[in-house]
Amino acid sequence: MKYISKGPDETRDIGFNLGKLLRPGDVVGLYGELGAGKTIMVKGIASALGIDEKEIVSASFTIIAEYDTIPPFSHIDLYRIEKDAEISELGLWDQIGGDSISVIEWAEKAERVLPEDMIKVRLKSVGENMREITIEGRDEKSRDNL
Repeated sequence: MKYISKGPDETRDIGFNLGKLLRPGDVVGLYGELGAGKTIMVKGIASALGIDEKEIVSASFTIIAEYDTIPPFSHIDLYRIEKDAEISELGLWDQIGGDSISVIEWAEKAERVLPEDMIKVRLKSVGENMREITIEGRDEKSRDNL
């Protein structure tokens, strides 16, 4: 499913609507260039889960930020990861799946080890503030609710 976002507020809204559809165990991989809106998307998803979006910042330096919600929420940012060995050292497998919802920025850096059934969200700049957002991996009925 493809969407065109005309600015950060619309990107956040698409994230919010996606967040409302997520269930425990879901993994969302975010793909896109620097500045494409991945963290804005995470803010929307987190807001749908009851997290104040002001608490969501780029996790580039902490890499993994966990939130004590029901279900638990993990925001994982792999921007600074350069080698496959670093992914193993992170304990990424301990963070994803199970009863938690995990959103991973820069998912392309770990795609080989991420679940095949994860939801993939691709953000592409198509203008100064416009983004093309493609969501893959959910059944058509669920995507139609976005």
